[in-house]
Formats: sequence, structure tokens, C-alpha cells
Amino acid sequence: MPISHLEHFLLQTDDIDRTCDWYVEVLGFHVGPSPDFKFPVKWLYLGERDVIHVCEGGKGVSDARKRYLGQQSEDLHGSGVIDHVAFRCTGLDDMIARLKAAGVEFNERRVDNEALYQLFLFDPNGVK
Repeated sequence: MPISHLEHFLLQTDDIDRTCDWYVEVLGFHVGPSPDFKFPVKWLYLGERDVIHVCEGGKGVSDARKRYLGQQSEDLHGSGVIDHVAFRCTGLDDMIARLKAAGVEFNERRVDNEALYQLFLFDPNGVK
């Protein structure tokens, strides 16, 4: 199986700094580098690994965020604030073939100037 581990989850919030400050001050995460997605986002790390991504959420998100991630929920509280759960994979071509063979629709994204290639898809429960 090409999936090796849980990569991160993304929280959507109306106050990125306040959310990040809480994870830093209360749980010991630290803010680290993140790619330029053309919308506000901060990555929180444990050691060398980014574990939580925090971005704008709610009704007024930017068009850039909607183009890149879509928006399945406008929630700012509760489990609806989790926009997606990401897994680290190897073998991009094999994974794409596997998804196509299973009839799973997906969107492909590559972050500009980064070696970050992403596939976005939904499980049977609508979880991205």
C-alpha cells in the first residue's frame, strides 16, 4: 500500500492567529514554514513534522481558497471545522491508477514552486 502515515489535518477558523497561539501555548506545537497557497494558512509542527494546518474558514473565505480547496462546510465550531485529513503517499502514478480503477473521482493540485503534489478526494461519508 502506498500510504505511509497520517500527514496532517486542516482546521478552518475565523481567527488563524488565536487558533495557532492556543496550539502553541497549550499543547507545545510551533509555527513553521508553509507553502504560499495564495490564501492565509499557517502550519503547526511537532518536531520536524507539520501536523495541523490552519486556514481561514466560514462564509467569507477568499476565492483563492475556494479554488484550491473548495469548501464543504462553513462551520467555525465543532467537527465541521476539519476541512480535510491528509495521508502521506509514495508512488503517485500507482495511486492515481488505483483511484481510477476504483472509480473514485479526484482533483489534482500542485503547489507553485514546491515539490508538493496533492490529490483531493471524498470518502463515502463526504470526508475530504
